[in-house]
Amino acid sequence: QVNVVESGGGSVQAGASLRLSCDASGQGSRNYDMGWFRRAPGSEREFVAAITWSGGSTFYLDSVKGRFTISRDNNKNTIFLQMNSLKPEDTAVYYCAADRRNGQSYRIPDSYDYWGQGIQVTVSS
Repeated sequence: QVNVVESGGGSVQAGASLRLSCDASGQGSRNYDMGWFRRAPGSEREFVAAITWSGGSTFYLDSVKGRFTISRDNNKNTIFLQMNSLKPEDTAVYYCAADRRNGQSYRIPDSYDYWGQGIQVTVSS
């Protein structure tokens, strides 16, 4: 069992930055691929970014490429999402997720086994 907890959300103005953190505690979590998803009001859950267990490969939603960066510190079992140049359309609840099977279907929510409760990010214009 892996416990996933997000932190670092908040309300900012357009153009600002936020850094989300995800603590993934539990045996083996440092060997799991990890992902960030988001859900805006009235929308489906959307893939944002993913990182392989080694940190060697990263994947992004097209609309966040060049603005968001996913990284991990396996010594601390923590995954980060650095979000720069935030836009109002980035407003959503952001979720961190762990894929214990490392199935490489990074963009598919059902590929992930453990989810956090989510954290609100609000970007005003």
